[in-house]
Amino acid sequence: MSKLLIDGYNLIGIFHKDLKKARQELIEKLIKYRNKKGHDITVVFDGYKEGPGKETVQYRGGLRIIYSGANEKADDIIKRILSTEKFFWIVITSDKEIERTAWKENCVAVDSSVFFDILNGEEFYFEQKKGMSLSKKQKAILRAISKL
Repeated sequence: MSKLLIDGYNLIGIFHKDLKKARQELIEKLIKYRNKKGHDITVVFDGYKEGPGKETVQYRGGLRIIYSGANEKADDIIKRILSTEKFFWIVITSDKEIERTAWKENCVAVDSSVFFDILNGEEFYFEQKKGMSLSKKQKAILRAISKL
């Protein structure tokens, strides 16, 4: 079992007419995924536009769901979690600043597009060409992906 920290809207993408519906669909997929894989999952969303104005935490289907407050973005919360909750997190994001923070905190960042495919039942396939050597970071990413 791994600890996943997910940048919610980064995983959803921004091209949705009904972002609230897309968010709920993602939460349902993550609950099913958690039930199947057993991972400890925290997903963080920007909540300052339509939320209650303060950071809120909900638990649903075993997920920890966090919405940012009025003067904070999900990115800020993710960085705070990485610096205060000292676990080995697999961080799902395509945000370069969050990726840098994850690596700085000895965690691994996996691109949202890779996790999106895994979440939708596609297998991740990596072909290493003969003579190709991987960096320590690339090896760590592949180990993390194998756990997903």
